[in-house]
Amino acid sequence: MMGNTKTRGTVMAALFCLAAAGLSAQEGRAAAIAAAMDNSALAAHVIMSGVDGSSRLGAEMGRIFRECPPGAVMLFRYNLNGPADTVRMFLDECRTVVEQAVRAASSTAVPPFFAVDHEGGQVHRFGPGIARLPAAASWEERAGQEGRAAALAALEAAAYESGKEIRGLGLNLSLAPVAEVLNNDNRSFLEDRSFSADAVFAADAAAAYIRGMERAGVGCVAKHFPGNSGADPHKDAAVLAGSREELAQAVRPFAALIRDASSGGPPLAGIMVSHALVPAWDPERIGSVSPVLINSWLRGDLGFRGIVLADDFSMTAAASRVSPEEAAVLSLAAGADMVMAWPSGLRKLHRAILAALERGALSRSRLEEAAARIIAEKIRLGLL
Repeated sequence: MMGNTKTRGTVMAALFCLAAAGLSAQEGRAAAIAAAMDNSALAAHVIMSGVDGSSRLGAEMGRIFRECPPGAVMLFRYNLNGPADTVRMFLDECRTVVEQAVRAASSTAVPPFFAVDHEGGQVHRFGPGIARLPAAASWEERAGQEGRAAALAALEAAAYESGKEIRGLGLNLSLAPVAEVLNNDNRSFLEDRSFSADAVFAADAAAAYIRGMERAGVGCVAKHFPGNSGADPHKDAAVLAGSREELAQAVRPFAALIRDASSGGPPLAGIMVSHALVPAWDPERIGSVSPVLINSWLRGDLGFRGIVLADDFSMTAAASRVSPEEAAVLSLAAGADMVMAWPSGLRKLHRAILAALERGALSRSRLEEAAARIIAEKIRLGLL
């Protein structure tokens, strides 16, 4: 509680240590909030959960959110197909329940992210009233007709207008853009969801989308690092062949977005890691549970400092190896900051993370680091 001397002491000690470590005020505040959370709240904050309902938070879903207040809530069409006022009230109710549960376990009411796949084209989660963005591939066609600069300016403007619409509903995190370069291996899976087969245009288009969304107050999660093959990860495991040098070319849009974010360009809230097996980096573990891919490549070589979000572990590409709960724990231990759960599996995943903490498969410091990254982005976007 706010007046709890022990909690204040924990926060002040954390702030002192972080100041000594040279972290920014934003990062220091986020880390102090994470340090003040109890284990249960911390284990919940690294989960992005779906939610049942579209107009009211049902009694059982409310109980689950009070027990396991997630760090993010992911919305689908069945949540978002009602009138705008209904959607806003539904998200406000979810936010209030989560905030109150987190406040009870720490000294701060931390709201969840409200996230949606907002790619445009075939991936559109809204009913009438929210404009569908053009498919990613259409912007390169427009560049051919109107010129590159005009097309990218139009993309940024469209993302800004769309970002204002969804932020007005209460959504604040877009699980987009797809930053993968289109190639013969992933074409059958991605179709028109990729901006281009040209890495430079794909990077520039992804940056334009992020600039527009960020101006509207919506953070972005670029996906799916380091890529996909022809296999749909919902149905089968993907394998990304090639040497490290060849793969470095494949992830050029991600590298450009990370480089731009660190040098004054559009901020990048997160990167979603795919379930692809990448033998050149880790021949044994899929990317979403690989400390080599996450820590050595994405964070080390490429220098990414934002949220690493693992793709859905109920996909066959991951679930064929271990249970979704086991995979999520492995992913967090490997360096991911947030893992996904369906509403029916939120309690089970929360308990699995707590059990991993108790047996030492996950450390408290690892979860604090993950939660602090999530909270830092919420502070940056003005949610706290």
